[in-house]
Amino acid sequence: MSTEFELARQLGERLLARGESVTLAESCTAGRIAGAITDIAGSSAWFGYGFVTYSNDAKQQLLGVRAETLDADGAVSERTVREMADGALQRSGADWALAVSGIAGPTGGSAAKPVGMVWFALASRHGAAEAFVCHFTGDRLAVRRQAVETALSRLIQAIDRQSLTA
Repeated sequence: MSTEFELARQLGERLLARGESVTLAESCTAGRIAGAITDIAGSSAWFGYGFVTYSNDAKQQLLGVRAETLDADGAVSERTVREMADGALQRSGADWALAVSGIAGPTGGSAAKPVGMVWFALASRHGAAEAFVCHFTGDRLAVRRQAVETALSRLIQAIDRQSLTA
């Protein structure tokens, strides 16, 4: 059993127990997180929407990311992933949103934004919100795999923290 599958299973257990759902806004992972989730039988009970917004136009049109944000900060930035998560949450009706945007490589990196840099954002109808950046190593597939595992792990942790304070 893969790590992605196990993490998606754990996420589903938590969301089902709470009667909640999750939506995704994926860029560099291009639907891999949604794929991991939908590998779980019955995931439609807690996952209904996933947005693959690989281009800046898609981020703007589907999620409402502001052109000013993309112009000032770029697609791989804290502000962009926060706007992606907020837009996915608003458009889906889900309880939780997870957004990811990064540079998987092998090209496209810069000194300021190297290959392997991935931004994540989590948003919740409960008020929980956070954004964080990770720097992964390896080839394109390795960066994307690490991004999927990190995204699922951190969402599980956020749900667990929120459960403790509820």
